[in-house]
Amino acid sequence: MEKDIETIPPGESGVGHAHKDYHDPPPAPLFDADELHKWSFYRALIAEFVATLLFLYITVLTVIGYKSQSDPANNGGDACAGVGILGIAWAFGGMIFILVYCTAGISGGHINPAVTFGLFLARKVSLVRAVLYMVAQCLGAICGVGLVKGFQSSYYDRYGGGANTLSDGYSKGTGLGAEIIGTFVLVYTVFSATDPKRNARDSHVPVLAPLPIGFAVFMVHLATIPVTGTGINPARSLGAAVIYNNEKAWDDQWIFWVGPFIGAAIAALYHQFVLRAQAAKALGSFRSSSNL
Repeated sequence: MEKDIETIPPGESGVGHAHKDYHDPPPAPLFDADELHKWSFYRALIAEFVATLLFLYITVLTVIGYKSQSDPANNGGDACAGVGILGIAWAFGGMIFILVYCTAGISGGHINPAVTFGLFLARKVSLVRAVLYMVAQCLGAICGVGLVKGFQSSYYDRYGGGANTLSDGYSKGTGLGAEIIGTFVLVYTVFSATDPKRNARDSHVPVLAPLPIGFAVFMVHLATIPVTGTGINPARSLGAAVIYNNEKAWDDQWIFWVGPFIGAAIAALYHQFVLRAQAAKALGSFRSSSNL
């Protein structure tokens, strides 16, 4: 178990020099079969399923509701009706804040296969947990969008089913880049907000981790809704595509998997090997052992 000591510069937090030690949890095993025999593991899977279901239900309903209210052909609607793009972004960011807050103590509140993948690369979760989390998230997303279609069947197909597609005028490369960068911002925020070293260093400034994570989702949606509708969550894109089952949604589906997984991998590597200096620590340990 890695243990470090943080020194807080004088003048910060109103005190002089202070030391705050912290412990990094040990790396998760690559394959931990024991997890399959624990109720806490299945409880976490249920939490991920339900959280992703609720996430898709609220957010896709918001998207369809806005399109319905702003449709000129629907009761004389106008472009200013409904929540607007700003409201859609708030719906996604707000739901992430709520659901991460509610489930973080049970499953970590991933609610996103790309986030789970990034945490797996950083050895925060085992391969078994990562794979089954992703399955639970995708199933929850499909069920959540299924509920939307069941309750809004008259509007669901008419307004695109909330499916992510590449907008007209943008190349596939642009869409892929938007998903990579957007997911990098999200996963980078997740690592930073949950970093035990940061919590120790800034213990005098309480930070509620779900808040910056939800705000990151909000900001990314503002930037990329015009480009791809904002995926950054493969489960969200898959759930909408499965229920909507449109050729365009399936043609662009690869963008919403490849982009987020690349962005998550870059964020995990950047945080672990640059910000947390794991590469330098490993090199230092190697040099020390070589001098023995």
